[in-house]
Amino acid sequence: MLTFIGLGLYDKRDISEKGLSLIRNADHVFLEGYTSRLMGATREDLEEFYQKPVRLLRRADVEQHPEELLNCAMKENTVFLCAGDPMVSTTHADLRIRAADRGIPTAIVHGASIVSAVCGLSGLQNYRFGKSCSVPFPQAHWSPTSPMDVIIENRNLRLHTLVYLDIQDDRYMTVNEAVSLLEEMARKKQVTIPLYVGVARAGSDAPVVRAGTAEIISSTDFGPPLHVLVVPGELHDMEQMYLSRFAGLC
Repeated sequence: MLTFIGLGLYDKRDISEKGLSLIRNADHVFLEGYTSRLMGATREDLEEFYQKPVRLLRRADVEQHPEELLNCAMKENTVFLCAGDPMVSTTHADLRIRAADRGIPTAIVHGASIVSAVCGLSGLQNYRFGKSCSVPFPQAHWSPTSPMDVIIENRNLRLHTLVYLDIQDDRYMTVNEAVSLLEEMARKKQVTIPLYVGVARAGSDAPVVRAGTAEIISSTDFGPPLHVLVVPGELHDMEQMYLSRFAGLC
């Protein structure tokens, strides 16, 4: 049996009672740490809370070499943990398909996701979001502009864009870095982005939410990770009011 369990947004307390019970009764506990992370808890914190050893999985362990995980699930109750909600990430959906192909029963315990949390924190309505995109750290001879294509397409449809920010080992892209990269993409494509909404540490006791121009966002101290960014489309009056009240929009 393989059960996918979402851990929520920030720390060990965000998990559901159902998820916690399944973890404590599991024979094997795996945690992936590459699509997102609980910044308010270490693996040691989780092991103490779950009363179980937790094996950390890298991207290659899930996408290229999931044999150990699947072999455990073939024989015993195995849980696969991730921050947020398990099936927001396509790599987790692929893993569930692989398990099913091997005849392994699967189940999902959902957790709070940044997809819904960002709506609550920003006031931007969930039905007005289009396709999401990711901004990666630039590498030598590789600096993609495809995120801006998604943003432009959404804005033409008057839709908002949720922009995921890159995670590499212990390096976390900030809202400020992402805005700088997006502004460079916008210049190349000769478009203007009038408004950004930056969100930091969703799910914590002290999240930061700030709305404004690239200049305002770039000068804002969002503090420690994790960060996420929204590029809004045309704002509804209620969205405008919410951002003014809770995100400092002038």
